[in-house]
Amino acid sequence: MKSVLSVLIICLIFPFQSESQSCTTLGQTPSTAFPVCGTTTFKQSTVPICSTNSLYVPGCTSSTTANYANKNPFWYQFTCFQSGTLGFTITPNNISDDYDWQLYDITGLDPNQVFTNQNIIVSGNWAGNPGPTGASNTGVPYIQCASPYDGTENRFARMPNIIQGHTYILLVSHFSDSQSGYSLDFKGGTAVITDPTDPKMWRATPSCDGQQLFVKLNKKMKCSSLAADGSDFKLSIPGINVVAATGVNCNNSFNLDSLVLTLSAPLPPGDYFLIIKNGTDGNTILDNCDRGIPESDQIPFKILTKQPTPMDSLVPVNCAPKDLTLVFEKPIRCSTVSPDGSDFLVTGPVPVTITSATVECNANGTTSSIKVNLNQPLVKGGNYQITLKNGTDGGTITDECGMVTPAGQSVSFSLKDTVNADFTYQIGLGCRTDTIQFFHPGNNGVNQWTWNLADIGTSSEQNPVAYYHLFGPKDISLSVSNGFCSDSVSATILLDNMLRAAFQMPGTICPEDSAVFQNQSIGKIVSYLWSFDNGITSDNPNPDPQKYPMNGVESFYNIRLIVKDAQCADTTIKPLKVLNSCFIAVPNAFTPNNDGLNDYLYPVNAFKADGLEFRVYNRAGQLLFSSTNFTEKWDGTYKGEPQDAGIYVWTLKYTLRDTGKKFFLKGSTVLIR
Repeated sequence: MKSVLSVLIICLIFPFQSESQSCTTLGQTPSTAFPVCGTTTFKQSTVPICSTNSLYVPGCTSSTTANYANKNPFWYQFTCFQSGTLGFTITPNNISDDYDWQLYDITGLDPNQVFTNQNIIVSGNWAGNPGPTGASNTGVPYIQCASPYDGTENRFARMPNIIQGHTYILLVSHFSDSQSGYSLDFKGGTAVITDPTDPKMWRATPSCDGQQLFVKLNKKMKCSSLAADGSDFKLSIPGINVVAATGVNCNNSFNLDSLVLTLSAPLPPGDYFLIIKNGTDGNTILDNCDRGIPESDQIPFKILTKQPTPMDSLVPVNCAPKDLTLVFEKPIRCSTVSPDGSDFLVTGPVPVTITSATVECNANGTTSSIKVNLNQPLVKGGNYQITLKNGTDGGTITDECGMVTPAGQSVSFSLKDTVNADFTYQIGLGCRTDTIQFFHPGNNGVNQWTWNLADIGTSSEQNPVAYYHLFGPKDISLSVSNGFCSDSVSATILLDNMLRAAFQMPGTICPEDSAVFQNQSIGKIVSYLWSFDNGITSDNPNPDPQKYPMNGVESFYNIRLIVKDAQCADTTIKPLKVLNSCFIAVPNAFTPNNDGLNDYLYPVNAFKADGLEFRVYNRAGQLLFSSTNFTEKWDGTYKGEPQDAGIYVWTLKYTLRDTGKKFFLKGSTVLIR
């Protein structure tokens, strides 16, 4: 066993040296992946040796010297029909074989992007030890990188979450070259990857000569379940049989959703049914979970009398079309459509110029629609007509059966005028409320209006009136429609008549100080009137500082500012407190009994004390209270517990703002209860 492990270690650490061999077996490339039914166990008896591409492995590729590649691969593709976790197990037929795997989300992508798109990797495991591997509840939440095998690597990853409606592809890579094979089963997860749709036929379309039927199934089914002799089918007409059946794309795929039936003789015009039955292989057509289309399932089809394919259908046109798309009951030969659009003529209320005609041709050189391109959008309302005529190639158009559609056939269509959402407005400015009257002319049949009027919401009126109590910019939008064409426009309307009296001032000053007032009013102001409640007024936007009399008591004054614009006025009033003293002191006693008088201990009048630190200690030197804000006061408690009556020591440190002088004071205060 040791020598075997040594060989495995060498293979994992160094890139394998064998030359790249093309993978040609069905299932060994992403585009030919096995279709998965969640209830099926895949048993691979051998694994053909091949490898074509290096692989990116998140968290591993740049950190090891291992060669990650699709070595000896098989690929499995499935769709998630119910979100949940994905569980599966890969069990080698020879337990000493090393299998690795990687899961990709290829929703809406070419499966070959697994070799180039690093963003679609979901999970994986590249552990170097042999044995079963896969995704389980006990797996690791990361991709196990290749490494020298020491017996501890976890060969299972945690079950990944997969999403309903997404398509996934699983790579199983056989690192060993033994070709001994493995089994793969999907179990343990909560996600559903088994298609719940019952298999059935969907549509049958006859060929021009009535001797072939092109059958479409409702989903992908197994190519191997189709009897080549056509015995899975019969017709509702006696005497004409299905003699051969060919699956479309079955040469390079495991499944099909289209097939071609060959009949023993052409069918005459009439109505028929195609009926399914058990073929010579003992079954009908089976889906990937081996559920067969029920016997006697049937679909109708019609053989028409040969006649030209009419030009009778136009994809509904939208407002101001730049092109017109014609659709046909039978495919039209692309070679008979003149690229310059000269097969068609458009007439209506205004002259119309055709610039070209474009088609999307299938592999048979036919198309079911023709796009007629115009030199400019049709913006004028009215009745129009597109008419078939002989083009510059000398003819009109020919269907797949060789029948020429006669010139002169036409299809009519109607348009409405384009509309314009541009609006006008009139502003009525007010002192408390602004009014805006909006106007839209309603031209070209506009009968729907959707206004967004900023602060006040929406309106469906043609000419709404809006009232704004908050001034400033208003973002207005309007969408209009005449039931066919629509248009939208936005505009910002500035209501710039906001008027507000505002100023900044100190709330409290010392008796020897002056009060400074800073104007902060906004608006188109034409006049100011200050009243300082000290007998002085001012009409200056930024008035001089004001002094207040020293009354020996604390006093209050009301400061008022009135501002006016051309038609409105606004007033604001603020109180000013003038202290009777700004001498900083700490009381020598206080009574914290919640009577509203002398309940707290704090530095009084410390308005000009910068860098303040106030602390209170008990007689044992224990710090009971500390503050750097003179408005924070000691209430005589410590950790919520009332302190005993007695003497308490305090310290006060600050810098006097006016002089810059530093102070450090100590004292004691009596707590009285």
